[in-house]
Amino acid sequence: MEAASVKKRRTDPIIPPKQHVYLDGPKSRGSELAFIWRVAKQFLSSFRTLHFVGPCITVFGSARFKEDHKYYNAAREFGQRIGELGFTTMTGGGPGIMEAANRGAFEHGYESVGCNIQLPFEQHANPYLDKSLMFEHFFVRKVAMVKYSYAFIIMPGGFGTMDEFFETLTLVQTKTITQFPIVLYGKAYHQELWEYLEFMADQGTIAKEDLNLVLMTDDMDEAMHHISTYIQTNFQVKPRKRKWWLFESA
Repeated sequence: MEAASVKKRRTDPIIPPKQHVYLDGPKSRGSELAFIWRVAKQFLSSFRTLHFVGPCITVFGSARFKEDHKYYNAAREFGQRIGELGFTTMTGGGPGIMEAANRGAFEHGYESVGCNIQLPFEQHANPYLDKSLMFEHFFVRKVAMVKYSYAFIIMPGGFGTMDEFFETLTLVQTKTITQFPIVLYGKAYHQELWEYLEFMADQGTIAKEDLNLVLMTDDMDEAMHHISTYIQTNFQVKPRKRKWWLFESA
């Protein structure tokens, strides 16, 4: 066989032609109106569902920790303690830290609520929920998780947890919401993050007093004391009256 007739074997992957995507600016007015309607329906549905859950404490954290992880066990205990304090445990409703906190409340007979999110990959609601909601948009979900909560416990987590932490912290720092307690639990995990917050204070991009808006701790007793002291000083926990409201009951 002549060398000229031998074809070189192709080793590089065959990449299909790229589909052309047009950047056409704003969508049609009908499309925008439909979007507004979907968002409004999510807000209304969440407000109706959560109206009777009572004061909540929200636990944020990773969906990736398994049942044998120390942070899963810590979140589970937080759920129990939140219930003992007279509050409903609220989470993002998924697995990991969220499941653990809901489980700690649910297994001890305390109310447990989850606000789940539709994702490209499947995320089922965990089985320890008295009430469960599903959201299409993160921003609607975060409104629901902040609106009904009087304290926030931030467990170790990834991008989503950091987003929730910094948005909540921004709302408190700007006095958009009341100065509710924010607990950053897990010193080893959050140490470098805390050092960067101190660097921001040194650079003047935040005030040094802003660091007092967050308690970083490894001590669950300290965390719950911090939350309960603030609440007892500023509020009286009063269960909501169970009654009909906009055609639904508690």
